Amino acid sequence: MSAQHLPVVVIGAGPVGLAAAARLAERGLEPLVLEAGPSAGTAVREWAHVRLFSAWGELVDPAAEKLLAPTGWTPPPADAYPTGGDWVSAYLQPLAEALGDRVRFGARVTGVSRAGRDRVVDADREAQPFTVHTLWTDGREERITARAVIDASGTWSTPNPLGGDGLPALGERAAADRVAYRVPDLTDPAVRARHAGRRTAVVGSGASAFTALALLADLAGDEPGTHAVWLLRRGITGSTFGGGEADQLPARGALGLRAKRAVETGRASAVTGFRTEAVERAPGGGLVLVGDDGRRLDPVDQVLVLTGLRPDLSFLTELRLGLDERLQAPAALAPLIDPNVHSCGTVYPHGVNELAHPEKDVYLVGMKSYGRAPTFLAMTGYEQVRSVAAALAGDREAAERVELTLPETGVCGGAGLFDEPEASGASGAANGGGCCGSPAVLTIGGGPATAAGGC
Repeated sequence: MSAQHLPVVVIGAGPVGLAAAARLAERGLEPLVLEAGPSAGTAVREWAHVRLFSAWGELVDPAAEKLLAPTGWTPPPADAYPTGGDWVSAYLQPLAEALGDRVRFGARVTGVSRAGRDRVVDADREAQPFTVHTLWTDGREERITARAVIDASGTWSTPNPLGGDGLPALGERAAADRVAYRVPDLTDPAVRARHAGRRTAVVGSGASAFTALALLADLAGDEPGTHAVWLLRRGITGSTFGGGEADQLPARGALGLRAKRAVETGRASAVTGFRTEAVERAPGGGLVLVGDDGRRLDPVDQVLVLTGLRPDLSFLTELRLGLDERLQAPAALAPLIDPNVHSCGTVYPHGVNELAHPEKDVYLVGMKSYGRAPTFLAMTGYEQVRSVAAALAGDREAAERVELTLPETGVCGGAGLFDEPEASGASGAANGGGCCGSPAVLTIGGGPATAAGGC
């Protein structure tokens, strides 16, 4: 079979993966989406309780909407803010159904390579198709041949650890029964009981941490003794809580203001300049966090580590990827999203040129394309896959055209909006990356009248 007649394999059936499939189909290319989980938006379902800070009008890909129209699908109100669960039930699941057998579940990608070529071999490399090694839930192994590979698997499965040096803190693994890496669902009685009337350390300074602080502050109003201890690796400045009323995503700005109120009202106390080195068991059963400067905090009952997510690159080791050595994002994209420099949350809309690698026809998209950087939005991922699909179809002019204007946070001028990478959630996110994860950016934020978050 000619390589041009082979499918384009898309890894991940999250928001951006499914949008990629819709864009490819629109271009007359055949997508094959491989999703490790049992359903569309598997990772998004894990933060179903979190409300996104993007409205529906920013969460539906235009090509996906066209694909859904003949099915009788009705778009949700453009100005409403869905939860992760809403996003799945009202959009992602119907979209996967509209794509039919182009989406396959229970298919975990364990490796990607060029047919008959490991990463060392140059000879005739680009003429070879890709082989995508897949492990199905029934234990069956399969090699799928593809003309191109779009990795939209997100970063949800690999949260950053508690340790301030990027590695697990001493004792972190041993304290796993009291350490979590997700925004808690306080509507779950068992989860609520772990935090009600107790002290919870919240580690992180992005939208996921803001969401947790807001939720715990609300819980404190109902359950006396509930308190959040907020650990920041830097100090508190005017930009710590985001753009506020200047944020062009109003719900995102409102979320930062709610976190600020939690501190001002005493329902949360901030500990600044704290980088965790160790976790120790207190005599009473709580946890004592020890900083790299020797400080020892009063015991807490639970720890929420919301310091961002990182990409899983383990199944891509036989491909020649051009990644930034710090962010693990495509080298041309990294300068645009580097949190050491940028705090605006505005990234120049980008596409195939910034996402390209030395290995031709391989693209990391969605939240995974941001590596360890924060502030990813679903509409950024939709623009990415629009450009990539156009390039694979040979329409270079469309691939290089910019068709997106991103909202600003209202906070500019050096790092400070986030002091560590975050992510969608969410969100992110999530399998397939959208702005989700739980963060995450996939970031997680809060709707105007809710205590939850999303991208």
